[in-house]
Amino acid sequence: MRIILVRHGHPDYANDCLTPLGHLQAAAAAQRLKEEGIQKIYSSTCGRAMETARHTADVLGLAVEGMDAFREINWGSVDGSPMPYQGHPWDTADHMTATNQSLLDPDWAVTPPFAGNRVVECVRKVAAAADEWLLSLGYQREGLYYRVLKPAYDTVALFGHGGETAALLTHLFNVPFPFFCSAMGPDYTGIVVLTLPDAADGLVPVRFALVNDTKHIQGLRTENVFNR
Repeated sequence: MRIILVRHGHPDYANDCLTPLGHLQAAAAAQRLKEEGIQKIYSSTCGRAMETARHTADVLGLAVEGMDAFREINWGSVDGSPMPYQGHPWDTADHMTATNQSLLDPDWAVTPPFAGNRVVECVRKVAAAADEWLLSLGYQREGLYYRVLKPAYDTVALFGHGGETAALLTHLFNVPFPFFCSAMGPDYTGIVVLTLPDAADGLVPVRFALVNDTKHIQGLRTENVFNR
């Protein structure tokens, strides 16, 4: 099975919708995706993600299933105490790099500068939602990997957000969240493709097939504002 992850188009964050440029990007993404054999479309229920998904859904004649669990993550101090960069995950990950802290620290969630950040619980919630979603698609989490049950589709697409995608990949690949905050900076409508085997006797990993493909928006790109 393939899972295609798509970030939303250029947003109007204040109104949680796409800008005119965002609609152009989403339309371009729909044309890019129309030959991918997508059988089912899922989306965060945030407006900017749903609007992006509907462009592809309209081209393919499919419905969009909204998923509250994959809405964009939140961040900030749990108890109101001061926190570098107000807890913004990507700035915090950049701070770790600048101060020579490992982005692969397995204790990242309880170690400064991420300790006490609301994003930690958000990442955990995305992980739980990911396992429930994958189980519905025919893959059961066992320990760190997945057991193939009966794949429900050959290819599905999930439209979402930069932070939510980083949290999702953190769980699927068993890699600390700060790493994906630093390594994954998808542009608007950036496409990530994951694969899982259709059959296996034991446990299987998730694999990357494509990371942050944005060729479809060349000429439409604006500055990459990777903040939500």
